[in-house]
Amino acid sequence: MTPLELVALWGFVVAFLGVAIMGVPAVGLLTKLRFGQTVRSDGPSSHLFKSGTPTMGGLIFVPAIAAIAPVLTGADPRVLIALAVTVGHALLGLADDFIKVALHRPLGLKARYKLAGQSLLAVLLGWGATSYLDLGTAVAVPFTHFAVDLGVLYIPFVIFLVLGCANSVNLTDGADGLAAGSVLASSAAYGVVALSLGLGGLAVFGFVVAGACLGFLVHNHHPARVIMGDTGSLALGGALVSLAVLTRTELWLVIIGGLYLAEALSVIIQVTYFRRTRRRVFRMAPLHHHFEVSGWPETRVVVVFWLVNLGLAALGLWGVGLL
Repeated sequence: MTPLELVALWGFVVAFLGVAIMGVPAVGLLTKLRFGQTVRSDGPSSHLFKSGTPTMGGLIFVPAIAAIAPVLTGADPRVLIALAVTVGHALLGLADDFIKVALHRPLGLKARYKLAGQSLLAVLLGWGATSYLDLGTAVAVPFTHFAVDLGVLYIPFVIFLVLGCANSVNLTDGADGLAAGSVLASSAAYGVVALSLGLGGLAVFGFVVAGACLGFLVHNHHPARVIMGDTGSLALGGALVSLAVLTRTELWLVIIGGLYLAEALSVIIQVTYFRRTRRRVFRMAPLHHHFEVSGWPETRVVVVFWLVNLGLAALGLWGVGLL
């Protein structure tokens, strides 16, 4: 094992232990503050018992990622950009969660403010990649040797990618452990990609995110004692899209993050079809709720989706020549 691989493994272990251990008092504090989740009545009836479960769980693992990654990477500029996007999304999610939970406004942060904030973070990511790091504007096409130079369209492309990824991961966070377990595989896969490209800082960052997800699963597996909320899910989406852009594997995110794409598409299809026909394609959207309403136990849905996501991560690694 190379020194870089050892550092990446160490980052994974430290993040896992830190989040798992610190999660114990943090969950107690969130419970004491009564920052409980409000379960929507139009969701699966099996989720109603979760009402009152502490949310804002992203506050447990995002600070750990922000503290551990820079220390282990020596303030690598790629890592600092990725952290800025990750923490920025966490703050947007925190504002949304706080408005919903503490101020009892169910709609949370207005969509236009959330999208504006995400767009600014996307511009930061795109500018950081093209101007600060001088990585160019060419985008590799998966499973080919071709690349398309987007030129001035690269920043709008990154905005689309950031909005899509962050909000898709947010949609995936609808069952105990689903988002954390899925992002664990995706971020570890990007850590391996970064290692293969010699991008040590991003490799460590990817494995720190993966370790933090595993540590959070200690408290978030079924039945969850804490829910990550938008604070966590938006942050994890921001971390994944940052890894994709800064490793120059933007379109591979469609493969490695295919599960999140499927979740988002299920919502888009459901809403569009219902508006036109007043009928539904799925029993409930996002996709994981469809299977729950169809009779699958929540734990089966989560495990099957984890395995699908793991397979997609493996397919992505195979596609870039690492398996």
